[in-house]
Amino acid sequence: MNKSVVLLGITGASGSVYAKRFLLHAKECGLNVEVIVTKTGEAVLKHEDCEGILQGCKVHAIDDFFAPPATGSSCYAGLAVLPCSMGTLGRIAAGTSDNLLIRAADVCLKESRPLVLVPREMPLSEIHLENMLKLKRAGATIIPACPHFYKHPKNMDELVDTVVERVASFLHYSCV
Repeated sequence: MNKSVVLLGITGASGSVYAKRFLLHAKECGLNVEVIVTKTGEAVLKHEDCEGILQGCKVHAIDDFFAPPATGSSCYAGLAVLPCSMGTLGRIAAGTSDNLLIRAADVCLKESRPLVLVPREMPLSEIHLENMLKLKRAGATIIPACPHFYKHPKNMDELVDTVVERVASFLHYSCV
């Protein structure tokens, strides 16, 4: 692996459009993306009519602990988890490493690589906030899926792109 490859985690939180737009922008920028999808993430992709977004992507099985993202000796540029469910965020905060996505996030933290988590949840409980603070202190970047309106987005894609662009900037790439 080389540092031009970014990992994308997709969880069971609603908001598959964020992953879809991320993959589209990455492709336009010539960025290589490998994907890890949770079981619930697969169901949400189907429910939100976004199943096809993974075509042409290298997808690692969620339970494959022998896959390159499971080890620090594989050198990825970073990991973005979008959307990030609060269950996944909590397991990352606890360091459970009970699936490949949680392990890949743990590797990013221990190797001081960018880890960007995009929770799409509201309202936030005290537990959610404590887990986010714990992860921020450990080196993760938390970017809630809160689009902005500075550029006067004209449609849903442009609105979603305001979040995707922030994620890209914290993974140290941009083609905007």
